[in-house]
Amino acid sequence: MKKLIHIITNTNPGRKLTDVALLAFRIFLSVELIVAHGLKKIGVGVSEAEQVPNPLHLPEAFNSLFADAANLVFPVFVIFGFFTRIAVLPILAVTLTGYFILHWNDALLVKDTPFMYSLCYLFLLFMGAGRYSVDHYLTKKSS
Repeated sequence: MKKLIHIITNTNPGRKLTDVALLAFRIFLSVELIVAHGLKKIGVGVSEAEQVPNPLHLPEAFNSLFADAANLVFPVFVIFGFFTRIAVLPILAVTLTGYFILHWNDALLVKDTPFMYSLCYLFLLFMGAGRYSVDHYLTKKSS
């Protein structure tokens, strides 16, 4: 019983478990972003492509391209752990804009989605991709 309590309350799961958790987190989070938000922006799985909001009044082509890339391309970089911290930045630009500008006055149940995506990608920005990533392989090769 004492060992079980120690396992449950352990605050340092170890490097290997942390790296496996980061890998799974990166993959599941980014696949969800692609499937739930990215594909419908290009018309996959819906009758008509979703109109990309433009709350910052950027040029339409740039806004659409940036939002599509943040929901389709950069999550693939995150899945592979390739330039992860840089790839997270455009995703955060879109999710934080959604939270603070587009949905700020909406009900909590509406603005919780961009909030949760922002928190998760901020976590990856600070933690990095972990050992099971292209980033780790590249930094290991160069040192």
